[in-house]
Amino acid sequence: RASLGLVFWSGLSTRLRDFGDARARRWYPRLALYTALFAGLLFVLSLPYAFYAGFVREHAFGISNQTLEKWTRDTIIGVLLSTGVAALILVPMLYRLLKRTRRWWLVLALLSVPFGLFTQVIAPLWIAPLFNHFEPLQDKALERQILAVAGRAGIDGARIFQVDKSVDTHAVNAYVTGWLGTERIVLWDTSLEKLDTSELLFVLGHDMGHYVLHPVLAELWLGFVLTLISLYFVDRFGRRVIAKQGSRSGVSQLEDVASLPLILLLLSLADLVTSPAANLFSRHLEHEADRFWLELLHDNHAAAQMFVTL
Repeated sequence: RASLGLVFWSGLSTRLRDFGDARARRWYPRLALYTALFAGLLFVLSLPYAFYAGFVREHAFGISNQTLEKWTRDTIIGVLLSTGVAALILVPMLYRLLKRTRRWWLVLALLSVPFGLFTQVIAPLWIAPLFNHFEPLQDKALERQILAVAGRAGIDGARIFQVDKSVDTHAVNAYVTGWLGTERIVLWDTSLEKLDTSELLFVLGHDMGHYVLHPVLAELWLGFVLTLISLYFVDRFGRRVIAKQGSRSGVSQLEDVASLPLILLLLSLADLVTSPAANLFSRHLEHEADRFWLELLHDNHAAAQMFVTL
């Protein structure tokens, strides 16, 4: 948040906008160039904290075993991927709507639903493999057990994979993901190494509970509501900030692409307000997922062991 405020109120954002305007004639290339420059600047400003929180502290607590090379590679891939999506899709969409309608916040929130569906489809197939190696589960006996309990849970047709998360962490996990034919059950290799079958099935069954009880559309609906509230806050408060302090930042209207740092800052502040309610609802979903699996298999001992381990 401090970096976003610095870029906006120092006038750096308007300088990046002017730099892009001087090198591209058309609106779309200018916007894409500004976004790429802004993302690069933000990455440099936030890198010390990202390294401390994501590498130093993770190792200090014995959670991560990532090498510096792996952390750097994953960070660069993540930045390039997010910058590309923002520069080519999200930011142009945002400012096109800002220019065309006063209810841009409503239209953008509605568009977040199909975008979220699209992400749910492509993430397991093309995004996750950029960071780790996925392969079919090698233990075929375990695979048959998992497919049997998945069938009892109402999940049919999913493929089962194992992923080499041991290159990143000592933690254990398993999850169910995908939609529209991309459904897959994924086990971390750390889980395969450290847990017995009953414990592993509980971890996996917990996520099966999420998948069955709280389907993708329900999650997207909650995301739509929170996005709508946040964007409406940005529209109302952002215009007031620019009206009062526009001369200091060099930004005279919210429709100016140089307002992007302010928009992101206000979104982060809105998240501070909405996150307690979201976290409370999340705790309810976690409880329901645990109860789903306990009622399905009645393996209370394995559940107790996993709570201690986790």
